[in-house]
Amino acid sequence: MLATQVRQKDAIFYFAAYPAKALLEKVRFSSRFYDEGTPIAAEAAPEGDEIAKFIGRIEKSDKAFQRTMARDKVRSIRNFYETASNQPPIPGTVLLFTAEKLRFRGIGDNEGVGHLSDPDGKYLIIDGQHRLAALHFYFRERPDEAASINVPCIIFDGRSEDFATEMFVIINSTPTRINKSHLVDLYERVSFASPDKRCAARVVEHLYGRDDSPLQYRINRLGGKSKQEKWILQAELFNEVNRWVKSEWDPKEDLSPTHQAERFYEQLRDFLKASAQVWGETWGKNTTHMVTKPVTLKALIRVCADLSEKDGEPTAGRVKRWVERLQPWTEMKSAFKSEGFYERFPAKGQVERVGRIYKDLCKVIDL
Repeated sequence: MLATQVRQKDAIFYFAAYPAKALLEKVRFSSRFYDEGTPIAAEAAPEGDEIAKFIGRIEKSDKAFQRTMARDKVRSIRNFYETASNQPPIPGTVLLFTAEKLRFRGIGDNEGVGHLSDPDGKYLIIDGQHRLAALHFYFRERPDEAASINVPCIIFDGRSEDFATEMFVIINSTPTRINKSHLVDLYERVSFASPDKRCAARVVEHLYGRDDSPLQYRINRLGGKSKQEKWILQAELFNEVNRWVKSEWDPKEDLSPTHQAERFYEQLRDFLKASAQVWGETWGKNTTHMVTKPVTLKALIRVCADLSEKDGEPTAGRVKRWVERLQPWTEMKSAFKSEGFYERFPAKGQVERVGRIYKDLCKVIDL
């Protein structure tokens, strides 16, 4: 295959025009999910809906990081392929990745243009999954027309799959293109993300998945299939945890995000355990009380940050010690009833209300 070798700083990648049929045989589609023990079942497809069946098969993948493919988007792109005449159907490049090191032989004196080998395995699609899915169906319905299409591709080779993930985030990290919850999931695997963000992302991961976490499966996480009631959006929780982590992070110190995440997680875990004991029957009763609603949980995390700074050590007996410290909150249970809650904590918006609740909680325990 003819290709152009592109050099940018220390990076080398390739540009090529792939014939549609050959490309579709060399790519693997993927869709991400979280596994809490049982793989996500493909959505039942209506009889005769080939696109739905195709997406359903893709959703069974257990190694994917991509967003779930949108059925309507695939149909829309396929329809564009069918109607485009003067315009090129696929004017933008599709980004492909393989961990294999491809062979490149320059032609003559021009070392930038030459022959690029195909990988033995299949490419991972970094960007363009919907376009290629639509091409798949277009090829099946109009093979003669589709056969004339050459797809412009950028090819990255010889790197780890974390490189592909990082490239995916770079391309999709604007608010309109990638779900914020998904971006939080990827922070740990992205080298340009600041250490405090990677640390906070890991803390949230622990809060969601660990058996000793009071928030296990209670976080509304993209792709999560737990049937338990969700208390807070992952992105909201991340923002609050990162606020705390960033306030204590010293960029001059060579701190390990992984090691620090354990410390922050253990403090927050113990604090939430102590809080659950103090709030008693109101904890988790989201139909009647606001204690585990996002607005209060965010305020509680701010209290945790203050309490950890003043009384975080020793770790032994910390939950019991904090239960005693937070005991005055038992007198506030009625204030956190759902009925009349917003009148008791008036504010212009949630940001101001979180701050108000935080101050009231701190005042009661003399923090």
